[in-house]
Amino acid sequence: MARVANRVSTGLYTVSADAQDDMFEIWRRIARDSVELANRIESEFYGLFESLGRMPGIGHSRRDLTREPVLFFPLYSFLVIYEPEVPIRIIAVVRGKRNLTRLVSERM
Repeated sequence: MARVANRVSTGLYTVSADAQDDMFEIWRRIARDSVELANRIESEFYGLFESLGRMPGIGHSRRDLTREPVLFFPLYSFLVIYEPEVPIRIIAVVRGKRNLTRLVSERM
């Protein structure tokens, strides 16, 4: 994870401490089987963060989960949850099966 771990803030996005922890846990779980795959997926997340930063409205809201001003965007079986104000703020990167209502309320 060290090769992109320093990319937590750019002019396009910031990654919250909680989301950094999420990313590390995802990387760690995948790296048990393949460090190369874990690094590739991590890079894909950061590429997505840049894309979301360039086009912050492309995610979708989930009014069934939260009234908070956040958007959701999938990557594989994960959801990136972010605040769309420029620069965007990544607040979570989680499996879609998590209790998202509670997670968003805890992190806002």
